[in-house]
Amino acid sequence: MIRLITCDIDGTLLQNGEVRIRPLLFEQIRALKEKDILFCPASGRQYASLRWLFEPVADEIGYLCENGAILYRDGKILSTRPLPRPWASQIIRDILDMPKAEVLISGANTSYLIPKAPKMGRHLAEKTHNNIRVIRDESEIQEDILKVSAWYEEGAPIARQALEPLWKDRVKVAISGPTWLDFTLSDKGTGLEDLCRVLGVDPAQVLSFGDNYNDIPILSRVGRPFLMRSAVEELRRQFPHQCGRPEEVLALLLEKGEAALDTL
Repeated sequence: MIRLITCDIDGTLLQNGEVRIRPLLFEQIRALKEKDILFCPASGRQYASLRWLFEPVADEIGYLCENGAILYRDGKILSTRPLPRPWASQIIRDILDMPKAEVLISGANTSYLIPKAPKMGRHLAEKTHNNIRVIRDESEIQEDILKVSAWYEEGAPIARQALEPLWKDRVKVAISGPTWLDFTLSDKGTGLEDLCRVLGVDPAQVLSFGDNYNDIPILSRVGRPFLMRSAVEELRRQFPHQCGRPEEVLALLLEKGEAALDTL
């Protein structure tokens, strides 16, 4: 019996350049709530960004933010997994040492930017609706650091080649977008485990949607994983249950019940 639904955002709910959630999903979230099924976006995005995206149902859902580093429900933090401060500081320096790379540092609900390009902060604020604070130095951050991200214009895979060997034995390193590489102590899988523990839900009772490599840790733990058909072939081989959009699967679940998902 499904009790929890998690869903990636970029590439899964937002496809082909979309920037707003389709209204149909809000109707489906309300219908799921009536069946005691909690919907929870699972994303590398910040809490403020996710609340903006889900504004019509913002107080009716859970939030797995920053690749599982922090969880929210009813406006309250359920759990966090901060990076050790010395590690975070060194990752920041490693990113800043890369020419053309930008660093984004995530607190509980503030993104800190030490920009090389002045337009970077404005661009991020317009695109993500994050709470952004521009700083001169990491020492200005007076809270736990949950995630450090590298933005690299030439592509996240190139940044990964340079940075992952330095950190792969200590932290999670994940591509979260074409130009974004994330460093966390958590991943979406550990975030799911924390969320299921708090809610008293068995992972076997979870339906999850994703499209990228950073979704593997959550898709591999749940009872019903669904991959977007737009995903790369390697992931399509790993996760045979696939769909064009999450709304299609949710419509089938609401109309015909969980058993109907076995036909997909």
